[in-house]
Amino acid sequence: MTSIARKLNGSFWRKRLWDLLLTDFIVAALVCGGYLYSCEKQIYSQAKMSDWVEAYRHAGRYFTRTDGISWRQIDYVIQPAEMEEYRFPVTDFLEFCIPAAVILVILQGIHLFFALFHTSEIRRKLKPINDLAVRAEEMSSISFDPGKFSTLEQAIESISPDGPEAEVHTGDKDLQSIEVALNNLLHHMKESQQQQARFVSDASHELRTPIAVIEGYVNLLDRWGKEDEAVLNESIEALKQESAHMKELVEQLLFLARGDSGRNTLHQVSFDLNDVVKEVFEESMMIEERHRYKMKDQPGALTRGDVAMIKQSIRIFVQNAVKYSGEGDCITFAVGIEPGMVSYSVQDEGIGMEAGELEHIFERFYRADQARNGEKGGSGLGLSIARWIVEAHHGTIEVTSAPECGSRFTVKLPAEQL
Repeated sequence: MTSIARKLNGSFWRKRLWDLLLTDFIVAALVCGGYLYSCEKQIYSQAKMSDWVEAYRHAGRYFTRTDGISWRQIDYVIQPAEMEEYRFPVTDFLEFCIPAAVILVILQGIHLFFALFHTSEIRRKLKPINDLAVRAEEMSSISFDPGKFSTLEQAIESISPDGPEAEVHTGDKDLQSIEVALNNLLHHMKESQQQQARFVSDASHELRTPIAVIEGYVNLLDRWGKEDEAVLNESIEALKQESAHMKELVEQLLFLARGDSGRNTLHQVSFDLNDVVKEVFEESMMIEERHRYKMKDQPGALTRGDVAMIKQSIRIFVQNAVKYSGEGDCITFAVGIEPGMVSYSVQDEGIGMEAGELEHIFERFYRADQARNGEKGGSGLGLSIARWIVEAHHGTIEVTSAPECGSRFTVKLPAEQL
């Protein structure tokens, strides 16, 4: 590793040398150019006040030794045609610049000198990579010991995937890292399996209720609905409601299933979040008149995403606010702008939630209050869908709530970069 560190240090040192030489060349060119420009500017200012501007433009320009005797004194000469020449002593300018140049070169030399001794620092930074290579070499030696792989194979075959603690244990230190990787994989697979089983169980339970209601009313129609008009009308209305509820539930389940499998397509465009929130605000006032509504505008909240899905997420929060707030309560829409982010919020004056409920409200089929939820209806999937939409747009959701004080859902999305 020491030889590699020396080679890297030598490569860095040569690159640093060329960078300094290039910097010196650029600085020297700029200083000389600035000096010549100042000389030209002095003569041009005199030419503008006289009648020999053209003569100045076609003047000869050259460097010469004073009196042609030695190189100790050099002048920059501007010679307009048939006019007096103008001399500027370059040597005086150089005598001013040379000390600064010498100091600069000395400092650069000191910097390059100390840069020669960075080998130990590079070796220290390479140490983790070297240790990794050594560890990989040690692990590769396992391949020559069939007994170790046989032990690992037996440990894998002996575990029960359905057991409460399905883990691989061999007792061999050489296989410890492989055990950790396999046990983490088993843990994630088991969590995924449990989540899938819970989802299927909850979905079956949710579908069983409307199916049972529909079956009950169909039997009611079969017995008395043919002759009793009141029973007929009641059954038809109930069947409509349960069918609509089942349709909504199935559509929500399909949406989440497509999201889990990556088949929900986002049609992303640039839009003003304020306009989208205002549309939902206006439609809410028309559809649900039992509540009061307020809107805090913030034009110019530009973001990028699927307008239809963002609008759906806002509607979900509004439906939640309507469901858990009383008649006449105010529901407030607000749009905000902050560095790199835009946001919208929906706030109600309803019954609110306990602190322990907030960490579960986005779980699928979660019931914060079974009895209350049963009265209000709903599938328990709305907030899960809203969370999926927001996360698909690389956003976040913040929830503030307290019992009998209401709830506020705030969604933050990345701002559109102009």
